[in-house]
Amino acid sequence: MILVTRINGAVFALNPDLVERADCTPDTVITLVDGTKYVIAESVPEFIDTVRLYRASLISQASRMESEPSASSAENDLDADHDAKVLPLHRKER
Repeated sequence: MILVTRINGAVFALNPDLVERADCTPDTVITLVDGTKYVIAESVPEFIDTVRLYRASLISQASRMESEPSASSAENDLDADHDAKVLPLHRKER
């Protein structure tokens, strides 16, 4: 999620993966894939830079996670025990 500012100064989090386009009309209008529109205080270049930095941070974080040593077998055993105790989300019909 990225933080953007409405014209009235309110800050909110936006999922940049849902953005279809950003228009400058002269205010910046963000249109999501479902047609929802937000008018934000940031300029289009500022918005694009924010999205670019967000995505770069995801790639960087994933790269660091891949380079960490794998979990020990004892931790894997604990995970297996935990998974065995998970209850189903739906009741079975009788």
